[in-house]
Amino acid sequence: MASLPVHESSHEFSLQELAKEFKQVVPDRYVQVDPQDSATILVSEEGSLPPSVPLIDMKDLIKMPPSKQRKTLRSICHDWGVFQVVNHGVDKLLVEKMKKEIAEFFKLPVEEKLRYKLTEGEYQGYGQTILHTQDQKVDWADRFYMITNPLHARKPHLLPEFPPVLRDTMENYMQEVQKLAMILFGLIAEAVDINKKEMEDVFKDDGMQSVRMTYYPPCPRPDQVVGLTPHSDGSGLTVLLQVNDVQGLQVKKDGVWIPVNFLPDAFVVNIGDVLEIMSNGVCKSVEHRVTVNAKKERLSFAMFFNPKLEADVGPAKSLLIGTGEQPLYRSLQMKHYLDLFFSCKLNGKTFLNKMKIIADHEA
Repeated sequence: MASLPVHESSHEFSLQELAKEFKQVVPDRYVQVDPQDSATILVSEEGSLPPSVPLIDMKDLIKMPPSKQRKTLRSICHDWGVFQVVNHGVDKLLVEKMKKEIAEFFKLPVEEKLRYKLTEGEYQGYGQTILHTQDQKVDWADRFYMITNPLHARKPHLLPEFPPVLRDTMENYMQEVQKLAMILFGLIAEAVDINKKEMEDVFKDDGMQSVRMTYYPPCPRPDQVVGLTPHSDGSGLTVLLQVNDVQGLQVKKDGVWIPVNFLPDAFVVNIGDVLEIMSNGVCKSVEHRVTVNAKKERLSFAMFFNPKLEADVGPAKSLLIGTGEQPLYRSLQMKHYLDLFFSCKLNGKTFLNKMKIIADHEA
């Protein structure tokens, strides 16, 4: 493939390259300052610690009596919508190899990364924030997003064309994390009164899965930018790996932003909009954002688990029959749900609001 001029390509696709040119001033298209939001960052009182995202030790959870297990998970999924998980069964050496290969990918020459660049009308590939309007502000990050399952949905110029070591490591990693996700789906189903088989039928085998590698460059004015716009994920579950030791993820609880301090060998698992819909509001998808660092880059790797493309996204039938509840959310085929999600600009939980039968502003 012919080389592309670095400066010409970087402006549109690679903030990693562009950020090297800015030592003091942030370009206007990246400046996102909300004076009202700055007051909602949680600061611990003197002598006290801010609340921490719940921790689930899978070994302890599996040993719990069923009633305690269900109560614990239901509470976490309803009150927080996010947790860290340890003793998750994913091989530690594989996780470390995955981290190394992601870091190596972002060290590739920009011409190599641009082999996978986003094209107009697409949301899969390498690049910056997808623009929905010309005056839209852009997050301080480069992203690589792609669908990885079902296999026939993969774009042939993306994962199949990765450097072989990265491709093979990612394939192995995805298989292991998929096993963890299926266990979690089963446990959460029991906790929120969804038939386990109904949950498995929606997510197992040909369930849609995707990944996002994200690179947040150092920023001379981190107070002026947003690494990742506040939003809730459109997925069922998201399993997040922090690739290096730079923090930045924050979750919103009770109107305040709480920093997530990743524990060693932990994944952060968050509930997405699909599970809030399927559980008819028992599970709560968590709004989250990312801040950036003035001196250090941050890297992360997220894996998203969604229903099969032909499945319906809506309140679980077994839950409605078992509880007699009325559906709070409408149903939509997954492929149409996906089109709707990617056509919207990330903005808190406004997308989920579109799926409600009676939206918040109408209630």
